[in-house]
Amino acid sequence: MRANISGLPVALLTIIAGSQAAAAAPNTLTGSIGGVVSSALGIPQFGASVALFNRLDRQVGRVLTDEKGVFQFDTVASDVYSVRVTLSRYAPAFLTNISIQPGIRRVLSINLASMLSSIELVYSIPVTQGLMSDDWKWALRSSLSTRPILRLLAGDRFNDPLRAMRVGSAKFSHTRGMVNLSAGDTAPTPTLGSQPDLGTAFALATSFLGSNNLRFAGNFGYSAQSGNPAAGFRTSFSRQMGESRTPEVAITMRQTFLAGRAANGITGGQASGVPALRTMSIGVSDNVLLGENISVTYGATLESVQFLDRLNFVSPHASVAYRSEEWGTFVVGYSSGIPDPKLYSRNLPAAENDDQPDLAGVSLFPRVSLRDGNAHVQRTQNYEVGYRRTMGSRTVSLAAYREGVSNTALLAAGADGAFASQDVLPGLFSTEAVFNAGRFQSFGYMASLQQRLGEDWTVTGTYGNSGLLEATRDYLVLDSAAELRGILDARRRHWVNTRLTGKLAATGTRFATSYQFINGKGLTPGHYFQTQRMNPEQGWNVYLRQPLPAIGVRSGKLEATAEIRNMLAQGYQPIQFSNGRRMYFVSSPRALRGGLAFIF
Repeated sequence: MRANISGLPVALLTIIAGSQAAAAAPNTLTGSIGGVVSSALGIPQFGASVALFNRLDRQVGRVLTDEKGVFQFDTVASDVYSVRVTLSRYAPAFLTNISIQPGIRRVLSINLASMLSSIELVYSIPVTQGLMSDDWKWALRSSLSTRPILRLLAGDRFNDPLRAMRVGSAKFSHTRGMVNLSAGDTAPTPTLGSQPDLGTAFALATSFLGSNNLRFAGNFGYSAQSGNPAAGFRTSFSRQMGESRTPEVAITMRQTFLAGRAANGITGGQASGVPALRTMSIGVSDNVLLGENISVTYGATLESVQFLDRLNFVSPHASVAYRSEEWGTFVVGYSSGIPDPKLYSRNLPAAENDDQPDLAGVSLFPRVSLRDGNAHVQRTQNYEVGYRRTMGSRTVSLAAYREGVSNTALLAAGADGAFASQDVLPGLFSTEAVFNAGRFQSFGYMASLQQRLGEDWTVTGTYGNSGLLEATRDYLVLDSAAELRGILDARRRHWVNTRLTGKLAATGTRFATSYQFINGKGLTPGHYFQTQRMNPEQGWNVYLRQPLPAIGVRSGKLEATAEIRNMLAQGYQPIQFSNGRRMYFVSSPRALRGGLAFIF
């Protein structure tokens, strides 16, 4: 088989030839992105900055092109990414919705111009058998004015452009996963940035029939406080269609049994009729491009919660992003019901595996509370606008939102037995109780400046103003739940947040730490920003991921994790009863948790 490659840029041939050695021992768990940056005349550009962003618009990599204009990102986890290329004298180039699959290399052709630069995804190369083989020939467009060279295929064996993605379609392939064992304080309710864990978590992802992507995650264990069993499982499916992907469909099921003090508080000590909390949800999410600069992300989740009664509701969400190389990125978002579970993993340090979004939603039970003996689920309705612009190593972000929260569920320590059992739900996983504070209206805004310090370090400073719940007095006269709800009033508070993320080159430790100061006491169910890359957390928080030597393990690696939330126990608001008894409202409980993960 022969092919005419006289018009192929030398730099792009270098990408193929230079990758043969790496392909001898391919990493089937990840894919890669490579390409060449040239001018409109086809001249390779040295020193161009190529930045890689994940689906949450978080930068996960950055490289500079060499003297031949070549760049490359190796071991890129399977997901959807965006690439931004900048170089002085030229307009920036931006391409979104680049789908990465295990064992596949995406090759880009970037043409920089003074007025309109472009990025073209010209080919997807299977690297499991090396980048150059007798099964395919490919060609790239060297400039905007040249015609792409077509592949010459022997015997028309590969006329189907998806054939390369269906290699080994008769069996499961590209299987990867992780198992995580953890212990410590169990998060009694979802808190900002935390990833509640029941003790044993696992995630498995695979491809079958070539282009079908299947993920399965689970989390199960026993509550450290009550010994009650709890479990959650999540399955998601999507299908690869060329360079695009069908909407992702996910089914999540959770269950926990209420025993001990939780059951006694509701049933009055009766052994029979002990309720269980069961949830089942079916969600659909997708991302589409409307032209070169506009992308739309949308989805909805149908949730069914069974606890004393059956509650059914729909949680839709949508956002529209407009990206301008000159003015930055503008985002408008809306959500109703329960926030997207993927938002819970934003504050965690970057991981080499991409299972955090799936695991974050498995054990996140809805915030259930009791009022007048009836079960209620906390729901939010959020309207948000945001703006973000990157200028070299600095990124400026702005956001404003208006949010309404119904059946606001607040944590209260020492509230057991303080009110009638029909108004307080004993904690399912801890010694705290859940109190229904009613409806809560809030609006807020924030502005942040992020400075990148090298390849792996960033520091972020954020100022904001938000609405919080605050007690107008710290004592009760009638000791009733209605009185307590009556003294909780919406107040506005200023806050400042600092955040540092990085990686220690000597040990490979990845970490994220933040501290937030609020001018006064305030209670909040937590706002999850749709348009920002992180969510401010109250108090001082630390998250660590430490690689460990995998002695005796031929394929896979070990990793230790640690999580410390609200280390200084800030934001606790006391309430005193008429008999001198005292309880505390807690926005973010202090907690310490550690674990060991095996990634394969």
